Amino acid sequence: MQTRLLSPGPDALALAARLLNDGALVAFPTETVYGLGANALNPDAVRSIFEAKGRPADNPLIVHIYDRAQLEPLCTVPERAPLLMDAFWPGPLTMLFPRKSTIPDIVTAGLPTVAIRMPSHPVAAAMLEACRLPIAAPSANLSGRPSPTTAAHVMEDMSGKIPLILDGGPCDVGLESTVLDLCHGRPVILRPGGVTKGMLEEVLGEEVELAGSILRPLKPDEKALSPGMRYRHYAPKGTVTLVEGDDKRVVETMRSLCLKDLSGGKKSCVLCFSEHVDQLSGCFPHDMGSRRDEKEVAHRLFDILRALDQEGMETVYSEVLPPEEVGLAVMNRLGRAASFKTIRI
Repeated sequence: MQTRLLSPGPDALALAARLLNDGALVAFPTETVYGLGANALNPDAVRSIFEAKGRPADNPLIVHIYDRAQLEPLCTVPERAPLLMDAFWPGPLTMLFPRKSTIPDIVTAGLPTVAIRMPSHPVAAAMLEACRLPIAAPSANLSGRPSPTTAAHVMEDMSGKIPLILDGGPCDVGLESTVLDLCHGRPVILRPGGVTKGMLEEVLGEEVELAGSILRPLKPDEKALSPGMRYRHYAPKGTVTLVEGDDKRVVETMRSLCLKDLSGGKKSCVLCFSEHVDQLSGCFPHDMGSRRDEKEVAHRLFDILRALDQEGMETVYSEVLPPEEVGLAVMNRLGRAASFKTIRI
């Protein structure tokens, strides 16, 4: 199969709509990352997402819509949800709703809930309106790899596997959406993102809990209620180790570990904040942005993780952010990229 990479003009959007209605896959930009979309009401089309990505079938998908009127045949809308829709839709917030029978089991991994969001990216919105379908779409990468934030990233992983990629330029946020469970009593964040705990609590006027699995692997008997919970995700091919503690000692430890690996013939580097780049010269530092700018770190993260593979890095040592607000989302992704391997100084 030849994969076409097209700018999202009227002809390309019309082609995307035809492909999606015919049961084919289309990769498209959102404000978070690029998605790999299929008609959410067509089980065979959705199955082809799992095949293209090599994605485990027990990992549920997010359904994307462009209009609230699309919710009625898909799910039951909890009482709190309209408040959050008014505040954050369209935008990077996914909510779990009780599903209706129109949603195939393959979309939800057999769960009684369905994850739905309304993206704000103009290309995503135009494509969704053009096809007039709810679109199931995980990130458009091979399963386990860093999520794609440019069309070139998608082409790296999906060339020859899908017919069309809509190139909408780099994604603004750079991390996947916040996933919020509204179906089990108190609201619970299952996956942190750009819509933070504090932002949600301000709108709802009540406490929002954090799932215990955000900063640890799922236990063997725990179900994955949201994408990105069970498996090693966002990971380059090399081994990533997080280094946590006092700034000065973290820098010294990362430098020592990296130089030891380099002297032993391994390709090794560090991921560090802008403030420490000079101190880590000689360790092939990758600048994640200032530690005072969590949004910039989030925006750069997946691009840096993909660059590590292009450079053939075998071992990677990374600084960490405090797991608060957007920093929590960054550490969720870095933690899973490292399989939560951490050195605490």
